Amino acid sequence: MSDLLVKKANLEARYAELNQRLQAIQQDYARGLDADSEERAQELQNADVLAEIKRVAQEDLAKIAEELTQVTELLAKA
Repeated sequence: MSDLLVKKANLEARYAELNQRLQAIQQDYARGLDADSEERAQELQNADVLAEIKRVAQEDLAKIAEELTQVTELLAKA
């Protein structure tokens, strides 16, 4: 049972980390583009990278949520 509790704690920590990363990306998008053309060009170049990081983080969050559900169910049975 303690193994499950450790696993659950690790999953929750990872979930929080990924969620925080997604919030930072959302804040980046919400700021919009810089008025300076050089800065704006850099931001546009980074947009594809941010989009991919966001996609992967969302996939990982879904997997972690599923694992958390399974671990929680196992803990409830114990």
